[in-house]
Amino acid sequence: MKLTLLLWAPYTSILKKAYDSIKDKLNINIRVYSTREMPERLEEFLEDAKDSDIVLIYRTNSDNFYEELNLNVKNLIITGQNPEFWNSKLSRDCYLYMVYGGLENFKNLILFLLREVLKEDLHYEPPKEMPMQGIYYKGKIWEHLDEFLEDVEFKKEETVGILFSRHYIINEDTEIIDKLIESLERYFNVIPVFTYGARNEELKAISGGDCILKYFFRGEERLIDALINMLSFPLETSVENHGLKKVQGVEILKKLNVPVFHPIVSYYQSYEEWKRDGLKHEIWFSITLPEFEGVIEPIIIGVTEKEDGVEKKKAIDDRIEKLVNRVRRWINLKKKPKKDRKVVFVLHSSACSSLEATIGSAAHLDTFESLVRIMRKLKEEGYFVENIPKDGNELAKLILEKKAFPEFRWTTVSETIKKGGYLYIMSKEEYLNYLNSLPEKVREEIKRVWGEVEEIVITGLKFGNIYICVQPKRGCVGARCDGSVCKILHDPDCPPTHQYLATYKYFNDIADLIVHVGTHGTLEFLPGKNVCLSKECYPDICIGEVPHLYIYNSDNPPEGSIAKRRSYALIIDHMQTVLTSSFDERLENLSNLIDEYLKGDSEIRKHQLEHLIVEEIKKSNLGNIKEKLRDIREIHKEFKEIFKELRDTIELIKNTKMNDGMHVFGEKPEGERRVEFISSILEFEYGNVKEKVKRVLSGEKIDDKKLMDEIIEINERIEKSDEIGSLLRAMDLNYIEPGPSGLITRGNYDILPTGRNFYTLDPYKVPTKSAYRVGILLAEKLIDKYLEEHGRFPENIAIYWMASDIMWSDGEGLAQILYLLGVKPLWRGGRVVGIEVIPLEELGRPRIDVTIRVSGILRDYFPNCIELVDEAVMRVAKLDEPLNMNFVKKHTLENLKKGVSFREATYRIFSSKPGTYGNGVKYAIYSSAWESEEDLKDIFLYWNSYAYGKGVNGVKAKQVFEELLKRVDLTFNKVVTDEYDLLGCCCYFGTHGGLTNAARVLSKKKIKAYYGDTRKGVEVRTLKEELERVTLSKLLNPKWIEGMKKHGYKGAGDIAKRVGRIYGWSSTTKEVENWIYDEIFNTYIKNEENREFFRRNNIYALEEISRRLLEAYQRGLWRAERDKIEELKKIYLEIEGDLEENSGLGDYQGGQIFIDLSWKNKV
Repeated sequence: MKLTLLLWAPYTSILKKAYDSIKDKLNINIRVYSTREMPERLEEFLEDAKDSDIVLIYRTNSDNFYEELNLNVKNLIITGQNPEFWNSKLSRDCYLYMVYGGLENFKNLILFLLREVLKEDLHYEPPKEMPMQGIYYKGKIWEHLDEFLEDVEFKKEETVGILFSRHYIINEDTEIIDKLIESLERYFNVIPVFTYGARNEELKAISGGDCILKYFFRGEERLIDALINMLSFPLETSVENHGLKKVQGVEILKKLNVPVFHPIVSYYQSYEEWKRDGLKHEIWFSITLPEFEGVIEPIIIGVTEKEDGVEKKKAIDDRIEKLVNRVRRWINLKKKPKKDRKVVFVLHSSACSSLEATIGSAAHLDTFESLVRIMRKLKEEGYFVENIPKDGNELAKLILEKKAFPEFRWTTVSETIKKGGYLYIMSKEEYLNYLNSLPEKVREEIKRVWGEVEEIVITGLKFGNIYICVQPKRGCVGARCDGSVCKILHDPDCPPTHQYLATYKYFNDIADLIVHVGTHGTLEFLPGKNVCLSKECYPDICIGEVPHLYIYNSDNPPEGSIAKRRSYALIIDHMQTVLTSSFDERLENLSNLIDEYLKGDSEIRKHQLEHLIVEEIKKSNLGNIKEKLRDIREIHKEFKEIFKELRDTIELIKNTKMNDGMHVFGEKPEGERRVEFISSILEFEYGNVKEKVKRVLSGEKIDDKKLMDEIIEINERIEKSDEIGSLLRAMDLNYIEPGPSGLITRGNYDILPTGRNFYTLDPYKVPTKSAYRVGILLAEKLIDKYLEEHGRFPENIAIYWMASDIMWSDGEGLAQILYLLGVKPLWRGGRVVGIEVIPLEELGRPRIDVTIRVSGILRDYFPNCIELVDEAVMRVAKLDEPLNMNFVKKHTLENLKKGVSFREATYRIFSSKPGTYGNGVKYAIYSSAWESEEDLKDIFLYWNSYAYGKGVNGVKAKQVFEELLKRVDLTFNKVVTDEYDLLGCCCYFGTHGGLTNAARVLSKKKIKAYYGDTRKGVEVRTLKEELERVTLSKLLNPKWIEGMKKHGYKGAGDIAKRVGRIYGWSSTTKEVENWIYDEIFNTYIKNEENREFFRRNNIYALEEISRRLLEAYQRGLWRAERDKIEELKKIYLEIEGDLEENSGLGDYQGGQIFIDLSWKNKV
């Protein structure tokens, strides 16, 4: 006799155990398959089913392969949670045997089937009820809290609760739970609670949330100090209509009000697979979904091993110790009196774009003013804080005066010691003792890259028990910045420096808490696994065991997710910056004159208006128009030549919003700024409603009740924001409520109130149907623009695809890629379950090939999206279609002729090496370690030639990547918001610019670069036009500049970073017009008022701007007039003299530029 079973994965092991215990008494062969193995083993299962006497299938609600079964076998029984799937009078009992679980029930399941189906003379017991929830401790079960507390003596001061799934118990697979309890008991009392995981009245099961109320409270008394929640389903999940209704249990966790830790057990990967690949397809279920309930610290503590076909959960001992030690440090923090708590605040810097100029680097946050306000509040709350600076600018000046930051161009370690900008000098012996405690692989990597070490200076300032430090440099050492010291340039996964490790070791030794301030630093981007880190991963090593809070911009879930998952950060999010119109008074005057000119009937009047318009242009920052004016001799005859471009430019700026300075942590926009803030949120749906917002906020009513209600609600949400309060509550071990994240300017005002621990989204819901429609428009407009300019279809489009596309715009870019390939998503219940090929006759054009460089975050956290595109490419490549209508197939066949396999020939998705982030090009640009476009191409290929897809995890594929880039016809990226733009981060020029340059060099063609725009509608323009839009509306806009100047040192540093990115785009693409450099010079160097602002607040930023301009001139990127260069050199010498006077001891690089290409020998 033969019995074949297809079961829900957790049931397979206990079934096999049950069979092994009775098989000697039975004449039967059992074959067991897991739903987790489907559809890969589907054919094998079907073959077994054909010649079986009984076939039992446990059908789940979530798997999609059942439609492919088409079983025509005898004695088929289908069971499962949903009775609609049942096909037999035996289905109900089969379900109960399994759901009650345990060895005896599964034994009786086998006997039941043999007796009832095959009429074997066997005795069986009916399904035996087992507790659906209770307390499990040392092999015993209590269903009632009071009985447990009577039987188990609590000897420790603090108590930790564990909430886990009962399947560990009923499957007799409790190794992980037992070891976790054992480890926790060294320090705490433990209440380990198991739960069915969903409310189910028929089974007498209560929800996970109800288990918290039942077992972690006695009346209103909370019994635990921290919760370890091992469930993945939301706490208020219930069985409704035979399916699971997932409801978050946030209100219950708010009542519990303790930190909720969420360790991970991998259900799909063995220990070796985890060590090699990290976590892949469990990310949504195991990490993303639980984050909706505000859980923290996803440390892996177990994996699933297969032994003789039986799945067993195995503990990872050192990771359990990591979790327990981190819980212990959190609880110790709460126990410690506030006056004794030591808190380290870590400021970031954009070291590559001048460390001295960019201390406190953070996207749209004034970190210095924020820190001063936090320090004042800490003092009020009883923390020992002294000598608080009067404001943020004074704090910045103090850091600069004391040289309290790592060495760089103008700063040596000796000078830091002399000026008193250090906290501690770690001896060689102390550091080596620490280094030698790390895993051998780590020690060897560090020694290989960074060599020997002497004593190490830990920089920073102390204000009582508050420490303020600048994060150490990530990939270079020394008082210089060039290709010889930039190790990361040629070694993407190089470990952090000795100073980096020593600094975080010091933090762990002295601090009760670390707070990283602002978006974002380098800790979370250090080499290591994507999530579920090991003891050999550098973020895990550096953060150690100290509790970690991270002040983060609520509009940046892609990078915030990295911080949460790779550095165990509890996020405290902050409000986004107020956006306002880019029009200043001069542009408003110019726009009014243009409108008047268009309405004018009289030629005399038009003649006068032409003069007035020209005068206004000369006073403006419209360098593109001014440059053309200089070439016009008779203004009235040639006015029409500039008028159209002037109108287009004005319209472009008018439709762009700009940041009104920066956010200060804990501050709420008031007055006119609140009106602007609320208006910018609502504009995506309603258009310009500024006047209506103003009226509603002043107490008036408006006709549009829906709009009025939304204005009122947004205003209330702003008022509820309590960022500093949330930070303080987190320091006291209170539960921090979760909240959504993303772009508030797309109408997502549920991001408010801020001060929450943000979460992201369901990656299986992208692209949404509306995003797919936008993607179609993007693809069509891009193709049409190329057709119009070149008279043919593009065959291969190179795309920079970022995680922000998914997290900000629901996958518009993903949708565009799919539509270019000629496929569309298949949705089921709002989730994407596959793709469908669009027939050529419906598509109406050729299928366009794509070459995609994905960001590291998208690669690591959205593997399903990567695989969706990969599947589309492979399916399209196999279609029986003419090559002139299927460029994917055409290029795949060309690749095959180069001697690669079909799998290699269909690689289309590339990124950096697994475990690393970045593009390489930015390091070459910033350290001046390049001479030609060939050099930039080489470093781009070296960093980014790793292929990804289904079953392909970072395979080195330089040859295939090169061949694809040779065929590229255009490159593409897009903008979705005014909050961020292509000058907002170096990743844009480094990746999109690097991609464009590599394609141009390899193809030997002047490939066009394009930019999509889905801020309002869908547009496609050239990269050059996009650079012009962003430069005029922000960098060269007097109104934007004044907003930045309000933030002193920080504002000056952010301006300098944007100038550096202009230089980056210019270096990689040559798309920066000459007038932009001219206007940067005029605005920031020649303008005495602005130059004095930089001298007074951040002379290092002035030096950085000046040096980049000189380098752009020397490289031929800026064709400046001689008098400009002479003036620039004169001013630079003055700046250099001031800096040298303040630099003092030691050997430093200063303003010298060394073009060092030694990295080329190493790549």
